[in-house]
Amino acid sequence: MTKPEIIVITGPTATGKTALGVKLANVLHGEIVSADSMQVYKHMDIGTAKPTVKERCGVPHHLLDIISPSEDYSVARYVEDATKCIDDIRKRGKMPVLVGGSGLYIDSLIAGRTFSARGESDLRKQLEDEFDKTGGLVMLEKLRRIDTDSAAKLHSNDKKRIIRALEAFITTGKTISEHDVESRSIPPRYNAIKFALTFSQRVELYDRINRRVDDMMLNGLVDEVASLLDMGVSPKNTAMQAIGYKEISAALLGYSDMASVEEKIKMESRRYAKRQLTWLRRDDEILWISRDNNPDYDVEVEKILQFTE
Repeated sequence: MTKPEIIVITGPTATGKTALGVKLANVLHGEIVSADSMQVYKHMDIGTAKPTVKERCGVPHHLLDIISPSEDYSVARYVEDATKCIDDIRKRGKMPVLVGGSGLYIDSLIAGRTFSARGESDLRKQLEDEFDKTGGLVMLEKLRRIDTDSAAKLHSNDKKRIIRALEAFITTGKTISEHDVESRSIPPRYNAIKFALTFSQRVELYDRINRRVDDMMLNGLVDEVASLLDMGVSPKNTAMQAIGYKEISAALLGYSDMASVEEKIKMESRRYAKRQLTWLRRDDEILWISRDNNPDYDVEVEKILQFTE
């Protein structure tokens, strides 16, 4: 087997990806590149389960704390940033270990997928204003006239994707459908080997998720969200749509009951884990590592090394 250029450790939330990634990187003298769509944001540590300096065990970590929570961050920008990191790590003779549960980010990075131009912020604002004024049905019909395939996949309430599709056509002259077809013909960006963590019993995963939320609340997640609001971060920002932040900010602003917030976060986290598993199971290249309540990280590292040497 050809030696991989990059090793991926993924899986649903609360499965222990960070700890295994750090152990593996230490053995390989590698460096970790985060594949978490929310750990890119500064000041968002507790609710994103961002690894502390102690948990990193001296292993260099990349793509943590790189932007303000008031900024938007896209998969296109992630691929651009992660590619630079990985290429630099490999150039220095180290092994990049990609760790995280954001499946779209991981797939887009490895697949060599390219993205349509980001467009102009003024154009996006103009399209957003037009959407708000005319409504989703009108904008979806506008998209249908230039990109039937994309329009057929979207609901009239999907403001973000309708605007993105229109923006792509206006800025590049190509539809997103055409762009996607071209992207799929491109060879993979990296020769990667992918491992996904799971638990043999779903109840064990859900128990871990519930305990993690308990710990986050005890460690000050409510104060962390309050601090972001005090900084002027809008509840509408992408960062504040993260599980935990969305529910707590709504409660702090008086839109919901704080007493029920913890259970809501646990429920949404369990639902997210289920969606992550569904996403991962579509990939027949993934090698699964099934765990019990007391995983042996050293044994798991040895298993991974057998596939990567």
